[in-house]
Amino acid sequence: MYTFSKTEKLCKREFIEQLFAEGKSVGAYPLRMLYTPINELPVPYQVLVSVPKRYFKRAVDRNLLKRRLREAYRLQKNLLPTTDKRYALAFLYGGKEKLSYWKIEQAMKTLLGQFAQWQVESLTN
Repeated sequence: MYTFSKTEKLCKREFIEQLFAEGKSVGAYPLRMLYTPINELPVPYQVLVSVPKRYFKRAVDRNLLKRRLREAYRLQKNLLPTTDKRYALAFLYGGKEKLSYWKIEQAMKTLLGQFAQWQVESLTN
């Protein structure tokens, strides 16, 4: 249950372009989440993690933040609702400083909670 397998990683260029072109956005500092339904995905949720080179010049810092984002997602993905639709998700780090894992985890909980709430509301309407 608490895994993050290769099939859950969003790699296909076509899907990534569609996500950034059509995706809707939800934010909780320092994270921003883009999401869009894509029915061709092999699993219910595929995830992309990005940390900008603009603010973190050293790859070591970017990799650290990406590891923290992936771990926070891995432990909190149970908040995502089970649904027939399949979604591509992108988590973008927007802060200019390296925040602790705990702050990133709190932001991830907030984002996934907002997304789950939006999903439930869209199913009832």
